[in-house]
Formats: sequence, structure tokens, C-alpha cells
Amino acid sequence: MSERTAYEQELFTISNQTAVITGGTGVLGGSMARFLARCGVRVALLSRSASPTSEIVRTIRDEGGEVLALSCDVGDRQAIERAAREIEATFGRATILINAAGGNREAASTTSQLPFFDLTPEALHEVLTLNLLGTFYCCQVFGRGMVAEGRGSIVNIASMAALRPLTRVPAYGAAKAGVVNLTHWLAVYMAQEYSPAIRVNAIAPGFFLTEQNHRLLIDPSTGNLTERGRRILDHTPMRRLGQPEDLFGTLLWLLSPASAFVTGIVVPVDGGFSAYAGV
Repeated sequence: MSERTAYEQELFTISNQTAVITGGTGVLGGSMARFLARCGVRVALLSRSASPTSEIVRTIRDEGGEVLALSCDVGDRQAIERAAREIEATFGRATILINAAGGNREAASTTSQLPFFDLTPEALHEVLTLNLLGTFYCCQVFGRGMVAEGRGSIVNIASMAALRPLTRVPAYGAAKAGVVNLTHWLAVYMAQEYSPAIRVNAIAPGFFLTEQNHRLLIDPSTGNLTERGRRILDHTPMRRLGQPEDLFGTLLWLLSPASAFVTGIVVPVDGGFSAYAGV
């Protein structure tokens, strides 16, 4: 191996660490978990539907990775603390946290039959808890462990809805905007109060096809894009939806020594959506 190649490899090495991924059984969270396991990271998956026998767990283990799956509601601070103790007992303290738990709810989305004024407190609370409070709580619990270690990297998964308000999803957009603000605030707090080696950043994915948005983007009767799906592609210069692997390079950079002087930023991975004004 050449000296240059060895240096490059060291720059992007994240192996022998423990990572916690919330929403770890979802399309994006599960894909990122598998990627990190392939990079030599011990992966702990948190999800309300997490199971030791789930497909993503079997896949990671079949590929030689180390994985722990724990059922955990990120809206329950005590449940997160219990999960943190079990993760530490199994893998050691986590120095990587990826907050990928999130999503919208139909009852919190406006339609011609459900105007903004009739969105219920219950639906709004569920979306805000899942996206914002869940991220907040996990940063508190696992961030404390990073302080004890003197190092760590938190990557919050934001959204295009946080950067540019999207129609129909006011609660989801407000929650993700809160995640972006929390990312900025916590990056400063960790660096000033504890250690500049504890970094906090975010990724803002563009439009990826997931279980939650499938019905909004794909017409189940035809398999073609819905009107909303077509409008999204019309405003995405690369003219396609994202694939989970499109996130891997950015994720690796934010977690690795290659971004040692990077904290408090939000990186769009969106095919150009956020850069395009439509004309």
C-alpha cells in the first residue's frame, strides 16, 4: 500500500467504534446501519419495531458485522436511558449517534378535507415528539456518554422540509426545522463547554423513496409517480429520487477524521433540489 493510500484510508477510518442509530429498521436508518457495520463499526439499532431476528440484523451478522437491536421509543427518555446502559454493557460507550428516527403522520398533514385549522393536538404532538423531542432526548442521553469519553460525533437527519417549507406537512416541517436549530446550538455547546472533539452536524436528505412517503410519491394503482412525485422531480435538477447509498459518502465524511474541523453544519443530499428556484 502506498503512503498516499494509507493516509487516505486513515483519514476516513471509523472502525472499532460503537454507533447508535435511531430509526434503525427504516429504509434509510437500516441502510446506514449496514454501511457502518461494513466499515467495522459496532452498531446498535433503536426502533419501536426493532427485533434481534429482523432482516437488517440477520444481514449485518451474515456479513460479519456486530449488531444489537433494541426496541425503544425515542419519545420515552427512560427507555433511551435503559437502552444506553444495555449498549454500553454490550459494546461499550457509543461515540457515534445517528438520529434517523422520524417521519410524518397522515393525521398531521393538510388535505382538501383536512385543513390546517383542524389538525389535532394529538397528531401534532406525535410528529413533534418523533422528530424533534426524540432527537433531543437521544442527544442528551448519548451525548453525556460522549462527554465522558471526550469525543464523539452526532449526525442528525433533517429534511428538505426544514430548509424550504413544503406544502401539506406543517408539523413535520416545523419539527425538522427544530432539529436543524438544535444541531447548530448543540454543536456550539459541546465544543465550548466540553470538547471540540465532540461534533454535531446534520444531513438534509432530498426525496428518497421510503415506506412512509411511498403512497405520496407512487400511485399504487399504476406504479407511476403521483402528481406530487412528478413535481418533486421537476424541481430536482438530477431528475431522480435518492437511493440510500447516496447518503453514505456524506455520512462517512461527517463521522471520520476527514471532517475534524467541521461542526454545526447541515449538508443537503438532494440532487440539487435546494439550489433550484424552478426557473
